[in-house]
Amino acid sequence: MERLRRYGFVAGFLAVPLVLYSVFVISPYVQAFQLALTSWNGYSSIVRYVGLDNFGRLFQDEVFWRALRNHGILLLVLPVVTILIALVFAFLLNLGGGTRGAGMKGVWGSNFYRMVFFFPQVLAVAVVGVLFQAVYRPDEDGVINGVLARFGIEPVGWLIEPDLALWSIIAVMVWQAVGFYVVLFSAGMAAIPKDYFEAAALDGANRLRLFFSITLPLLRDTVQVGWIYLGIAAFDGFALIQVLAGDKGEPDGATTILPITIYNTAFSYQKVGYASAMGVALFFLTVTFAVLTLRTTRRERVEL
Repeated sequence: MERLRRYGFVAGFLAVPLVLYSVFVISPYVQAFQLALTSWNGYSSIVRYVGLDNFGRLFQDEVFWRALRNHGILLLVLPVVTILIALVFAFLLNLGGGTRGAGMKGVWGSNFYRMVFFFPQVLAVAVVGVLFQAVYRPDEDGVINGVLARFGIEPVGWLIEPDLALWSIIAVMVWQAVGFYVVLFSAGMAAIPKDYFEAAALDGANRLRLFFSITLPLLRDTVQVGWIYLGIAAFDGFALIQVLAGDKGEPDGATTILPITIYNTAFSYQKVGYASAMGVALFFLTVTFAVLTLRTTRRERVEL
């Protein structure tokens, strides 16, 4: 009886969150899967089921494959560059100052640098987009082109050149994300016993050896989490790209991604069923990436 009362008490607390999760998360997913099997235009009262035809059309859709190509570039570049920069900064802020008394220390002013690195996280994505519109202006009034003009270099169309547009946006995404992962990795480094670093330093290990032999192996689980987060972010990017490059994937489809394609297909072309099929494909791509990352990076846990 006591056990039943205890389970009833726990179930009472879980009931409301489970109901809310089912209504606002599970239900929209189910509806999206259902709509992906229709040719619904978003406003008609008649819903015609077409089976898997929408998914068949995806394989023939050039815009869909172009968006996947751009996601592939984002997936390769964004996590790698962000994690590398964040690891280096986090190491410098926590351990880059060498030994101090009986412990390790970061570089001078590390607390101030943490605040500076994290600052982009407090800015809304739309604000970041508007900010970098001024940075990337294609004339000499732009921040970057204004500096280049002082050296006699012609203005560069950072967001209007097909070969540069996506890379320019990736640079903004890295700039915005690095601060969060500096904090994340700093927290992971703070959990590593300082005795390890001190013993290695006494044995003559330099900072590079400390990083690769102690910090990185013991930070692997945290890096894995960061990799998954950034991979999911690589499948998004809707707000930033829409502000910087518009909702048409300009220039010439160079910045086309699936969330923007889904938005245009549903609300500009009134093809809600087909847009839902794209959304389902994006869902499975994201889940597949997360599962594969977890499985391929799995290892025995290191006890500290």
